[in-house]
Formats: sequence, C-alpha cells, structure tokens
Amino acid sequence: MVFQPTYFSPVSQYIAIAAAEELIFETEDNFQKQTYRNRCYIYGANGKLLLGIPVMHERTGRRQKTKDIKIDSSFGWQKMHKKSLASAYRSSPFFEYYEEDVLAVLSKPYTFLLDLNLQVHQLVMDALQWDKKVYFTQEFRETVKDDFRFLASAKLKISSPYEPYHQVFSEKFGFIPDLSILDLLFNEGPNAQTYLEHHIDHIKK
Repeated sequence: MVFQPTYFSPVSQYIAIAAAEELIFETEDNFQKQTYRNRCYIYGANGKLLLGIPVMHERTGRRQKTKDIKIDSSFGWQKMHKKSLASAYRSSPFFEYYEEDVLAVLSKPYTFLLDLNLQVHQLVMDALQWDKKVYFTQEFRETVKDDFRFLASAKLKISSPYEPYHQVFSEKFGFIPDLSILDLLFNEGPNAQTYLEHHIDHIKK
C-alpha cells in the first residue's frame, strides 16, 4: 500500500496503515501545498487547531520533489508545536505516557521535511506496537496499485463514520473526527491500536 509520509498523520491514514502488511512511502512526487506533509490538526481549547511547519520554496518557482523540501526553522515552529500540544493535551489520560517521546522528536534539528516525517512515523508505529516493513518509491507513477496517497490531502473530507472516543474538550465542541493520530494516542493510549483496526472497513478509495 502506497502512502505519503506526513506529519503526525490524521487517524484515517493510520486506519489504512492498520490494514497494510507493508508500506511504500512516496518520495519521488512533487511537493504540494495544503497537505498533511507539513501540517496536522489537533483539538485545542477553541476547537480544531492547525499546527503547520514552514518550508522553504525555490525562488525560481520551480516545482520541488517532496524529498528535497527543506524546513524553515527561523520561525521557531518546534517550540510552538510543543507548547500547543502541552496546552491541548496535558489533561488527557495518556499525555504523560507519550510526552517524552514526542518532545524528543520535536526537539531534534531537521533540515529536510521528509526526515522529520519519517521520525514521526516511527514514533507512532512504536506507540502502536506495530512492526511493518517500509519501502520507498524509486520513481513517480501517476497510477499505482493500492494507492492511498490521497489521504495526505488536507482538503479531503472523510465521509465514513468514526465511533466517538473521549476528547479533552468534547463537552465544548463535541467529537471532532480524523484529527492527528496524536489526539487518539493521548486520549486512548494502548486502546488506539484496537480503535484503528476496528475501523479498517471504513477507509474507502
């Protein structure tokens, strides 16, 4: 199954990953804006909150491959993300359980966005106790078998229903589906794996 390596992917992507025996990450495509390559959404005190990673673009305007995209660290995005996650989830049941590992990943220096996203993915796989082999594309193909690259689009609206789980601010704004996998981990902990596997049939192309 082919996926985009993204930043703390939405729950829908990890539901699809739950069904995969092995993963193939797309690394030869052109970078696209408004995708989960460099953003995720969490549940903040005022509702759905975007955490974005600033990236550098070619001044010439030429398209860049995703694997060549560099992070612009001059904005102090890591400090902001750590602060936002703590503010949103410090009262969640399992925040302290995963906090050290998440903060460790967010404290490392990164040049390339792809390196960050692969680190993030490995953190999540360890948290879910999944061991799935990862391969990488060698060339870009418009059409591939078992193509789940579409799940990286932040514009995508997942129509399949998700069973609500407890969220910190759900009494204020109700259940918000398909947030970052961190929302599920911080709120459900070890039960996250069961939740994802239970929803496998809900992911449709």
